[in-house]
Amino acid sequence: MKKRVLSAAILIAIFVPLIIIGGLPFKIGVGLVSILTYKEVIDLKKREKDLPSIIKVFGVISLLLIIYTTKNDYILELGISFKSIGALLLLLLGPVIFYGSSEKYTSKDAFYMIGWTFLLGVFFNILIFLVDYNVLLLVFLILITVLNDTFALIFGKLIGKHKLIVNVSPGKTWEGSICGLVLGSFVAIMFYLNLINGSVSVIRLSLLVLFLSIIGQVGDLVFSKIKREAKIKDFSKLIPGHGGLLDRFDSLIFVVIAFLIMFTII
Repeated sequence: MKKRVLSAAILIAIFVPLIIIGGLPFKIGVGLVSILTYKEVIDLKKREKDLPSIIKVFGVISLLLIIYTTKNDYILELGISFKSIGALLLLLLGPVIFYGSSEKYTSKDAFYMIGWTFLLGVFFNILIFLVDYNVLLLVFLILITVLNDTFALIFGKLIGKHKLIVNVSPGKTWEGSICGLVLGSFVAIMFYLNLINGSVSVIRLSLLVLFLSIIGQVGDLVFSKIKREAKIKDFSKLIPGHGGLLDRFDSLIFVVIAFLIMFTII
């Protein structure tokens, strides 16, 4: 527990100043973190096979192109562009023909890399967008995921009796999930009303936060499913007591993407 708390304190000490400062320092920080996160994806694949080095390089290039897409290049304000998508497909799908019948890099490998690259690229791109637009929105979304997870863990241990999805995440319970959903959403709603926009419709805001909280729990379960299929406990041991970056970003990835979609609609 001490190791987990110390690691969390160090992460906060590193990332909070970067988020507050924003601008170029934050963008550089996002780039570095994205590469470390991408390494976890490549290492996950390595459990099955080690991909060619050139493919890993192309993957990082594609990832950074999506992350640093500027607002002027956005498609429908969704934080992606035709240029970055085109580069992603050409760099990661095109090379399969050069390996012929070899199993070193197949079309299945290509779509694995494309899927993860696109997902992480869009996620980190949105983080930059949120900090440039209103840093408090990013804090708001982080609160939803962190508080939801924290309250679910606490109340799951205190009163949890009915397992949520045993074959995916045996430690999660319905009681913990519901308590995390309600209490986490309440705190996030209060944060939004007091620090972001107090004139917004409380009903609409509450529905949005509840929706995002559910999406966050779904994201957590999806990544738990991925780990269970790979027969691993954590994506890496980068953060003592917490696992890897993907272990920390799991629900946040789903929440920020869902939020941006709702943001463009509402």
